[in-house]
Amino acid sequence: MSYLVGQVAGFAGVTVRTLHHYDDIGLLVPSERSHAGHRRYSDADLDRLQQILFYRELGFPLEEVAALLDDPDADPRAHLRRQHELLTARIEKLQKMATAVEQAMEARKMGLDLTPEEKFEVFGDHDPDQYADEVRERWGDTDAYRQSQQRTAAYTKEDWKRVTEEMEAIHQRMADLMTGGTPAASEAAMDTAEDHRRFINGTYYDCSHDMHTRLGEMYVADPRFTAMYDGIRPGLAVYLRDAILANAARHTS
Repeated sequence: MSYLVGQVAGFAGVTVRTLHHYDDIGLLVPSERSHAGHRRYSDADLDRLQQILFYRELGFPLEEVAALLDDPDADPRAHLRRQHELLTARIEKLQKMATAVEQAMEARKMGLDLTPEEKFEVFGDHDPDQYADEVRERWGDTDAYRQSQQRTAAYTKEDWKRVTEEMEAIHQRMADLMTGGTPAASEAAMDTAEDHRRFINGTYYDCSHDMHTRLGEMYVADPRFTAMYDGIRPGLAVYLRDAILANAARHTS
């Protein structure tokens, strides 16, 4: 079975112009042509296009993609294994960056005693201070902000690494529960939400169940929080919010 260029563009989410360009440079030459000269792509062509798009998403230039795919000694399964390793590494990095954004937006300025070099060591190429002005404007007059500033002022680089790892672990547990089909109002999800509240309470500022519910609502109402949590696992923002609300109701009933 073969497919027209417009069909392939629709499958892959690319433009027809992109496919024409790949053909022109020899990166993806369709296996067939119709009697009218129209490009027709085979299933093998689609497999190659998938590999191309994987590598492009990972930032490889087209010339390097071509060299990798045209290597006669390359095993197609080896390509998939390599791409899986690279994507897994990217996911881990994005999760760390997402945690850094959450920490910055939860009413405190991070790393007051860290050098810029140390900040980048902890958070990669993400600067958590980019939200500092907004944090001060929104919460600067609150007790929570002042308390968070006092607690975190003495944190060292190792403290921030530990904080990041602990928050990532909580996020991962919640995401795994959601993926496994565990209801947000289940005991397991509520217990994880309680761990989330205790983490904030012990790390930044006194976080009552009422304050925790307001944070949960913000995770869904603020598109930046939603994007951050859904970047860990699609739907996690709403799931976490629901678990937080259920946990608060459990403790206040």
